[in-house]
Amino acid sequence: MLGPIDVPRAGDPTRPAVVALGGGHGLSSTLSALRLMTDRITAVVTVADDGGSSGRLRDELGVLPPGDLRMALAALCDDSDWGRTWRDLMQHRFSSSGPLDRHSVGNLLIVALWELLDDTVEGLDLVGRLLGARGRVLPMSSVPLSIEATVRRADGTRETVRGQSRLASTADHIEHLRLDPGTPPACPEAVAAVRAADWVVLGPGSWYTSVLPHLLVPDLRDALLTTRARVVVTLNLAPDGETAGMGAEDHLEVLRAHAPELPVHAVVADPGSVEDVSALADLCAKLGARLLVRQVRRGDQPGVHDPLRLAAALRDVVEGFLGDVGTVTSPHP
Repeated sequence: MLGPIDVPRAGDPTRPAVVALGGGHGLSSTLSALRLMTDRITAVVTVADDGGSSGRLRDELGVLPPGDLRMALAALCDDSDWGRTWRDLMQHRFSSSGPLDRHSVGNLLIVALWELLDDTVEGLDLVGRLLGARGRVLPMSSVPLSIEATVRRADGTRETVRGQSRLASTADHIEHLRLDPGTPPACPEAVAAVRAADWVVLGPGSWYTSVLPHLLVPDLRDALLTTRARVVVTLNLAPDGETAGMGAEDHLEVLRAHAPELPVHAVVADPGSVEDVSALADLCAKLGARLLVRQVRRGDQPGVHDPLRLAAALRDVVEGFLGDVGTVTSPHP
């Protein structure tokens, strides 16, 4: 019998084609949910990580940081002994007193394939075949990026904070986000996936370092603004360091500030994460978006999305648009 690496998966054409944008644990949560409703999934992943194993490989070899790409591939692995075994191997980290300490096997495997094939996308596709992944994983840009932001401190002074790891841990107000290089090249396959999608999912995840950067890559931003796909935003369950003090409406306001032309068709929020449902509903109405308030968190881990609950919510969003106008002919409802 042929193994998963020998037979690339073909998506079911009767199911929606969905592109999920983000990075880290937030994107993994989305992918774990989406795989329960479709196998036509493309993950478009941030490539600005500068910490841990990914940061070390990036600095030493000049490659894209592989960690968030690895996590997305692991989230899409085939639900079989084969897929789960390779997923666990990919996620395994060494523990030693030497230079291998905290390096992930998956990070090393991905970077090795990039060197052998001299093709980032082909390397990721090959790892996806190895895992029997239910979808495809792509970088948002073809070059490694750095994130920097203007941050307003508690005393009113402003400072530039550079680097994803530093920005993710700041507790001060972030005013303006930038990428370096300022106009990076998008991954062509990621742009094509957004243009061909039925749905695009933004969030959950670290808002400034995982979600918003996609809107700062010019060709990817243009694809998001002009795609025929519907756009759904999944809000976070709780603020983290970089979004300390921000409520549900604040997340949408920041998104609108960075991409005022972005059409948002639906917003998914957990009731435990919304202080004022009426205020959030009013803002969604201004954006032209439908609001779905539904428990999507795990009961035993309130800060973690439940894949089954999130999949049910996203399925309701998709099905809620089925009777609108049939084929979508513009980016707006």
